[in-house]
Amino acid sequence: MRPFAVRSAAFARHGLFRFFGLPQKLALDPADLEKRFHALSWKLHPDNFVRASEAERELSLERSSQLNDAYRTLLDPTSRVEYLLAHEGMRREGQQKQQAPPELLEEVFELNESLDELRMARAAGGDLEERARLSKTLYAAAKKFQESLAGVDAELKKLFIAWDQAIDAGADAAARRALMERMNAALNRRSYIRNLVAGVQKELTEEC
Repeated sequence: MRPFAVRSAAFARHGLFRFFGLPQKLALDPADLEKRFHALSWKLHPDNFVRASEAERELSLERSSQLNDAYRTLLDPTSRVEYLLAHEGMRREGQQKQQAPPELLEEVFELNESLDELRMARAAGGDLEERARLSKTLYAAAKKFQESLAGVDAELKKLFIAWDQAIDAGADAAARRALMERMNAALNRRSYIRNLVAGVQKELTEEC
């Protein structure tokens, strides 16, 4: 289950931010979130349900599990914004666009060519020196894409600040939607680059 796909009906109605007594902002204080989590966890602790019915104890365990999922969702910045967008109907599991960012098209093309060459060389038992050259090329490309990933994360942090400022200013629905569309696009780029890097690392691992 994806972190932002929390199944509780109460969570779905009111949202995780409200459940934790928080405004719907993205730059959260982890220490404050943890404090709120522990307070809610105590209310659901088994010691408080010793004399309860079996149905109530089972419900307590279910809610405790949902609370843990909710905490993990809001604790991680990426799953937090994914949840926000999903809750607002802007993002659904399995519907993320997997398209190369326009600014990286040429590099992605070259990377895929090198990957194909390495796979063919490995399958044919090709020259080890040539495979080492290709591996070096792929390692350098993966490092560059990691830097691109860091750039997307920096962009998301700026969007988090812009979102929080918009909430504080009482921005209208159109302004909030425009920010959510930018965050969704950044998440799509992030997902694509992460998958790209993971694919390269997998191929390099097979060369070891």
